[in-house]
Amino acid sequence: MNIDTQDTIVALATPNGSGAIAVIRLSGTDAIIIANQVFKGKNLTQQASHTIHFGTIVDEGLVVDEVLISLFVAPRSYTRENVVEISCHGSPYIIQSIIKLLIRNGARAAKPGEFTMRAFLNGQFDLSQAEAVADLIASDSKASQQAALQQLRGGYSNELQSLREQLVQFASLIELELDFSEEDVEFANRAQLKQLIHDITKVIGRLIQSFELGNAVKQGINTVIAGRPNAGKSTLLNALLNEERAIVSHIAGTTRDTIEEILNINGINFRLIDTAGIREATDAIEQIGVQKTMEKISQSALLLYVFDVENLQAEDLQQDINDLYRQGLPTIVIANKIDLQNQGIDYSQLLPEAVALIPVSAKDKIHIDDLKQLIYNHSIQGKLNTNETLVTNVRHLEALQKTEQSLIKTLQGIDFNVTSDFLAMDIKQALYYLGEITGAVTTDDLLDNIFSKFCIGK
Repeated sequence: MNIDTQDTIVALATPNGSGAIAVIRLSGTDAIIIANQVFKGKNLTQQASHTIHFGTIVDEGLVVDEVLISLFVAPRSYTRENVVEISCHGSPYIIQSIIKLLIRNGARAAKPGEFTMRAFLNGQFDLSQAEAVADLIASDSKASQQAALQQLRGGYSNELQSLREQLVQFASLIELELDFSEEDVEFANRAQLKQLIHDITKVIGRLIQSFELGNAVKQGINTVIAGRPNAGKSTLLNALLNEERAIVSHIAGTTRDTIEEILNINGINFRLIDTAGIREATDAIEQIGVQKTMEKISQSALLLYVFDVENLQAEDLQQDINDLYRQGLPTIVIANKIDLQNQGIDYSQLLPEAVALIPVSAKDKIHIDDLKQLIYNHSIQGKLNTNETLVTNVRHLEALQKTEQSLIKTLQGIDFNVTSDFLAMDIKQALYYLGEITGAVTTDDLLDNIFSKFCIGK
């Protein structure tokens, strides 16, 4: 992203399309001057920060729209530059007319994420917080919103920054040792350095472990509904969603492709995936559906296995679970059609200890609320702490893993009494990866990759 931060930029800050109002944002040294050139009302250049002014936008004597203008004088703004926000009527014609007018008067169109990039470059927040802005905008559940908000407020970057500063001090002392290499002196206490590295790796290890949950909170939990044909999988999907989303038929094999929907339980999104019935396929199309089912199960974070209590033999149930269950995969076995007379079998005796069992009637919606709570409990309960910062960003995870590897090499170097120059190299590598998270270390390619994914206007 080739950007001139001296320019004044402009973009629509609200979604495209017609609406009651729209907000057009200007940021840059000349933002207030440019806005004042097209505004008829008070002289904006003489007004205080954080004030709102009513007037009109005028183009060569013709009124374009009546507007409210909000002023944010540097450095008291989102970007720490002069910022003007023009609230106009939400007509696409009016919006484009005002933006074109502002560009004619000296602004240029902003690129995706350019406002937030300027905020980062001007020290408003670090890089991980800037990425949290995008996560907050994209959040579609209470849990993902809270995770993004926690990171925006500093999250683990404050903790890492403190540990990084201590590591920098030791790196400086080791660098000093290199200047006195002929005198064989040690300025950096190796025992203290080891303790610091142990403290850092403990924090980093906790953050790495949090990614599995953090990613689930951000992206939603892949939840596969599997079972044999006519077990009631599609009926169960409809019951959980409380709508007729999937086609239901007594004919076995109705579902031949996956159907995916979102179910929110206690602020967590579960990505429900209804799959084709597992059996020996009768034709090529069904065979593809069964293959897709097995692929989805292998990628799932939660498995809901549904079976018909009237028509599935105990040995067949046990065989299916043996084929589908894998260690560490939260699995719930759902005994469906309890509204019909069952065989009185204690199915729990047939299942691995970690597998949960619940009887339901998807058709009559019996125990569906209990099933929703079990889905939440079996995958989330006890793991989610609203005060704990979760790693939700793959880039952060990779940087943390590389940091951990460099610190382990540093510890090994201390144990084997390697020379100060090799020790310094490993510490520098760890500092580099830590710095990538917060933006203490950046490259143009890194910034381009991050901010180009933002929406224009943010």
